[in-house]
Amino acid sequence: MQAATYDLEARHPGWPTRLGPIRVPAGAVALRPIRLRDAGDWSRIRLRDQNHLERWEPTAPGPWRDRNSYWSWPPQWFALRGLARRGQCLPFVITVDEQYAGQITIGNVIRASLRSAWVGYWVSSTVVAGGVATAAVALVVDHAFGPGGLHRIEATVRPENEPSIRVLTKAGFRQEGLFQRYLDVAGDWRDHLCFATTAEETGPGLVARLIAAGRAEYV
Repeated sequence: MQAATYDLEARHPGWPTRLGPIRVPAGAVALRPIRLRDAGDWSRIRLRDQNHLERWEPTAPGPWRDRNSYWSWPPQWFALRGLARRGQCLPFVITVDEQYAGQITIGNVIRASLRSAWVGYWVSSTVVAGGVATAAVALVVDHAFGPGGLHRIEATVRPENEPSIRVLTKAGFRQEGLFQRYLDVAGDWRDHLCFATTAEETGPGLVARLIAAGRAEYV
């Protein structure tokens, strides 16, 4: 029994795989594993959407253009793929009608008796308010609680980020509290709200909830 448990933890459950699609107002949303050849789409969208993304993302050294250039993607892809192969994260690309539209990651996976992780995401400015982020969160959380073998997923968001708060609440997350001066974002230490959900709370699944509420439909 001990050997079987060790083997399960040593693998990378839940990755790589493809999830979806489900249809929302913006189009058919699906998730697929990150790829090295995503560099062009990743860089193009992030450079274009600097004003849309930078104010919500953790502070990092160097200019935005340098950090999001075509050549910045390969080392990020390599690092994320390595973590995924060790079972420490589940990194996916979000597509809308089969076109690159953002990223979503289940990160900091801790197994053993805790079985928890966080979810983080960003989407292109062209699909904001189209239900894409909510659909992506629902797809990845259902997968994390199923094949991913996790029990709890949390997300942190700045109180000013009302669109992201709506994404999490529509997807079925509940607010747990406030982390004061939690993360360095846009050059200062920012408070973040903590949202979370557990496997027991999702019932038939977050995707099923979205569909029952009329927010999405199966393709």
